[in-house]
Amino acid sequence: MGDKTGRKLQTTATSLEVIEALQERDGGRVTELADALELAPSTVHSHLTTLLAKGYAVKEGDEYYLSLRFLEHGEYVRNRKNAYRNAKSYTEKLAKETDCRVVFAIEENRRGVYMYTSSGKHAVWTYSTIGKRFYLHQTAAGKAILSRLSRKPVEEIIDRWGLPSATENTITNTETLLDQLETIRERGIAFNYEEQLEGIKAVGIPVNGSDGRVIGAFSVASPAQRLTNEQFEEDIPNILSGVANEFELELSLS
Repeated sequence: MGDKTGRKLQTTATSLEVIEALQERDGGRVTELADALELAPSTVHSHLTTLLAKGYAVKEGDEYYLSLRFLEHGEYVRNRKNAYRNAKSYTEKLAKETDCRVVFAIEENRRGVYMYTSSGKHAVWTYSTIGKRFYLHQTAAGKAILSRLSRKPVEEIIDRWGLPSATENTITNTETLLDQLETIRERGIAFNYEEQLEGIKAVGIPVNGSDGRVIGAFSVASPAQRLTNEQFEEDIPNILSGVANEFELELSLS
């Protein structure tokens, strides 16, 4: 029985690897996927055939792609919690008030996940695409979330993922990060000085659910040279605080 269960788990893991490869490669042929995953073409073909039969893949010529069936699941996950649903309108409101790119992000499995994004008139492209996972210590939203956690879960996150660097400004030292989180905790605002993407600064603020626990964070990103120091360190944080308070109030009343 134990071996049989193990085989089933490995089969599931392989299917997930095929799905991830299809997304990363924007589709592919059987042999291409087999080479990328170091699997036998017959194995990959079997998994693709199953995904095709269940509606999770489509075939165009001799190439396979993920189907829109995943969109249905993604929307369900994003709207599963009331707080997640409510965050959309506040993300859009922040974008209008700041004219910048705004995201609402959460923590899941010790990584950050972008749930909503909205762009103002002067928004700039960033890595914050919906559903994308990121290292919490590299972003304003991520550090805002970390600031609401106790030391032990923060250390567990560092133990699992480390503190990889994205730019020369990324925090890569544990004590430095812990010290900054204490400052963020006291002020309630997190800053990202080109720590995830060169040329981009961001301000983040954590938000709590009705139970008082952190559920995510909003952040506002801008080209580093577009905002003055006063706008970046005072004006944007004030706008963020006001909208975050409105969001938390709505959650407490819902």
